[in-house]
Amino acid sequence: MTALLNIENLSVKFPTRFGEFTALDSIDLAVYKGEIHGLVGESGAGKSTIGAAVIGLLQSPGYISAGRVLFNGDDLVGMDDDTYHQIRGDRISMIFQDPQTSLNPLLTIATQLIETIRQHSNVSRSDARQKAISLLKETGLTDVETRIDEYPHQFSGGMRQRVVIALALCTDPELIIADEPTTALDVSVQKQILALIKSLCAERNIGIVLITHDIGVINEITDHVTVLRSGRVIETGPTADVLGNPAEEYTRALMAAVPRLDKRLDRFRNIVSDDELNSDDTDWHIQDASAAYASQWLLSNNSSQQRPSAKSDNNHDPILSVSGLEVTFNSGQPGWFGKERGFKALTNINIDVFPGEVLGVVGESGSGKSTLAKAIVGLVNPSAGSMMFKGDDLPPGRHRSRKHQARRQIQMVFQDPYSSLNNRQTVEDIISEPINFYNLSTNKTDTRKLVASVLNLVEMPQRAMLKYPHQFSGGQRQRIAVARALVAQPEFLICDEPTSALDVSIQAQLLNLLKDLQQTFGLSILFISHNLAVIRQMADRVVVLKNGQLIETAGTEQFFNSPSDQYSQQLLRETPSLTF
Repeated sequence: MTALLNIENLSVKFPTRFGEFTALDSIDLAVYKGEIHGLVGESGAGKSTIGAAVIGLLQSPGYISAGRVLFNGDDLVGMDDDTYHQIRGDRISMIFQDPQTSLNPLLTIATQLIETIRQHSNVSRSDARQKAISLLKETGLTDVETRIDEYPHQFSGGMRQRVVIALALCTDPELIIADEPTTALDVSVQKQILALIKSLCAERNIGIVLITHDIGVINEITDHVTVLRSGRVIETGPTADVLGNPAEEYTRALMAAVPRLDKRLDRFRNIVSDDELNSDDTDWHIQDASAAYASQWLLSNNSSQQRPSAKSDNNHDPILSVSGLEVTFNSGQPGWFGKERGFKALTNINIDVFPGEVLGVVGESGSGKSTLAKAIVGLVNPSAGSMMFKGDDLPPGRHRSRKHQARRQIQMVFQDPYSSLNNRQTVEDIISEPINFYNLSTNKTDTRKLVASVLNLVEMPQRAMLKYPHQFSGGQRQRIAVARALVAQPEFLICDEPTSALDVSIQAQLLNLLKDLQQTFGLSILFISHNLAVIRQMADRVVVLKNGQLIETAGTEQFFNSPSDQYSQQLLRETPSLTF
């Protein structure tokens, strides 16, 4: 059978002031009609570059230095712009990762779909509108006749992604390139979108290139998979063969780094060696600064009792107790009798976290996970209920004084390290700030030594303290965020989706780090994630939230083996997982 897309010996280079960087090196790839071909690998592997090369959207000054891209036998490389544009619009479409940036916020959904349809086919506006309605229905949207005239911000993330898929289908393409189409979606919405992509592939007999770093997604819906690393093909073949019996060591390592839904692992395999992590910075250090020094300093917190060295058996009093917690956000819109309407984000939440315990919090977007974290740390104020920390009342954020013990002993690691770190400050300034704020050091020399030591503790080179956040990868920035939280000598750590934006290999490194820190310092952790496989690896108990209400609380093994609530069972069913 002739391939719909046949990539032969493709190389892509980007000129830089240090010479040419090879983004793709001699790539061979074939995609057939009616199949989904997955591209998987770490950041920088070249997945998105392949998609951009096929559709003609390589970022300048990147260029194809060698090879052919054959689409139905026609070589796209070197094709004149007008012909390429016609093929790209009519026969090849792309689904981008973020639907929010793929849609024009100033235009209605109807306008965007109708314009796309009419640009590529000679039909009237009314016929184009009917086709747009039909496409939106095909993607599973409801009440389409009404909602088509709304704007993108009036749709949820999953609904916006369905609109983007409808846009990709407007020209009845033969090939669709889907670049991380479910990364930003909840597990239930992700399940729906994956099922939609799979059904469209079969019903329309189109070829789909699915780009993702989620091996669970690859396992769920792809027919063939190609594993990439540093711009080269490591392994390719039928999905069941490559994932079930990988021939290459790198593929086996990548599989070993994936959190499993069916069992708990003590540690994840580290794909990147310590030498690779620290290769450029081993020649610079501060005297006597070390991870051992940081550990000794963190354990010398005189304000706390001896922390448990193992997981709590819940015979201790809770370190944190939340009772009847409610959070209401006023909408600013008038309701009955002139009062503001309020949206209740949390309703009657009751949880306990015990010393040395990791409590996992799961649920869909809008379930209240992050609101719960922010209420505990003092970033939002509860409208009802109470919180106790180490047996004392935990006042709302606006009444929590600078000297209150919880200000220092409860720290938070946010989802996006890029936005949570000040890009105008060096890493040294960022990590020094809590030390200076809480007067934990007597002089600048000791502070510098502490900063360098804590960086070593989170497996970062000491020279990193001289750089700025933008000079680091996402995983490295998250390590810096963890270091900043640790220097406050916390007893309770809140991790809000700390690995959701990371590749599987970087995620594995950070989860190993958090496991080590938790065991070494006996930290109590509230770990929030929509990735149930990650929760299984990290948590001792699990709390399930839905629409601001607590649905279920159970031990981790009990929850994953026999969840009692129907909603919990649904979440587990809808989570992509490995079956090998």
